[in-house]
Amino acid sequence: MAVQPIENTQLDRFSRQIRLQTIVRLRWLAVAGQSATLLLVELVLKFPLPLVPCILLVAALAAANLVLTARFPSTHRLEPRSATLLLAFDLLQLTALLYITGGLSNPFSPLISVPVIIAFASQPLRYSQVLLGVALACSAIIAFSPYPVPWYPGEPLPIQPIMQVGMWCSIIAMMLFTAFYAYRVSNEANQLANALAATELVLEREKHLSQLDGLAAAAAHELGTPLATISVVAKEMERELGKDERFGEDVSLLRSQSERCRDILKRLTSLSADGEEHMRRLPLSSLMEEVIAPHREFGIKINLVDINGRAGEPVGARNAGILYGLGNLIENAVDYASKSVIITVEHNAQQVRITIEDDGQGYAPDILVRIGDPYVTKRQNMARAGGLGLGLFIAKTLLERSGATLTFENRSDTTGARVKVVWPRSIMDDIRAK
Repeated sequence: MAVQPIENTQLDRFSRQIRLQTIVRLRWLAVAGQSATLLLVELVLKFPLPLVPCILLVAALAAANLVLTARFPSTHRLEPRSATLLLAFDLLQLTALLYITGGLSNPFSPLISVPVIIAFASQPLRYSQVLLGVALACSAIIAFSPYPVPWYPGEPLPIQPIMQVGMWCSIIAMMLFTAFYAYRVSNEANQLANALAATELVLEREKHLSQLDGLAAAAAHELGTPLATISVVAKEMERELGKDERFGEDVSLLRSQSERCRDILKRLTSLSADGEEHMRRLPLSSLMEEVIAPHREFGIKINLVDINGRAGEPVGARNAGILYGLGNLIENAVDYASKSVIITVEHNAQQVRITIEDDGQGYAPDILVRIGDPYVTKRQNMARAGGLGLGLFIAKTLLERSGATLTFENRSDTTGARVKVVWPRSIMDDIRAK
């Protein structure tokens, strides 16, 4: 039941391919904002401004956008290298615009961190770090700008050096903090999305397996008629050619194999007919036996303790998510147990509780607080088990979808881990095959 996660590098490369149209739209927004600001400063506020160089810089950004729009379709996705180069171009264009309009004294100078934030939110870390280095260099360059900030003519706006240093420090601090925050949020969102996608694949596989019995019955029914015809023809051929030295033995073999196929189909049909209700409606005791059975052959003793017995036990529809989820929890317990696993089943009028305990080393404190997150891969330092990772996340997600509440803890009476799974009784009695 263990699920192998896709390589993180593959996931990172696929999930961090930004659409070209996204960058193009952000650039048009930048072009509109820069143009509006220039018009406001020049025409409304009447501040002296190097208008021609500013217009040329804004036009360069617009021209680059037009080239990209004409050359590539809107659905084109950029490789990390290409996306980083485009963001670097945006950064350099903005740096040049700030440099000739006052540098750090310009109130729009914090915008130099925007391309860095975009990179850390959408690109692999190593490319984002390169862009961060470029941004740090650009922020240092505009700190030494000799051009004054646009202001009222004849009224100089003195900016003390200590204020320049403060502005530079605040921009660097904002750039580093927002870049780190954007990367962590984006990375966690990508991991969660990939883990949920894996959950859906597992659930579909379990549904497919649960439907195989019905497919076997349908196949047996459809194959019955042609197989009966083959059997009749084989008998006629054996009666006519049974003593023929060339074909007698082959015809006899053909008849015997057709009868064998008929017996196999009969067993498939009877299996489906006898067990159809069992497959569709599972009492709690049958559900537990089904999830425990595959794990009894690994040298670990599994003790099932049914406190209330079978009297009045809940009966619900076969649910692939519950079967997989409980099976994965039991598999983890067997993997980490030293000698035995204890599974306790309780039910009353209000709830159904399943407790899974092992006698291993238990959960490490740093893992215990993160259990259920995707890609948590270790419990205690044990070489024999594969760890708690995506499989446990999938199990927890599927069980919670069925209405269960899960609690992970270490045993207080002895060493080992304990998992409690609790459903409201009404849910287990009326569970749907999801």
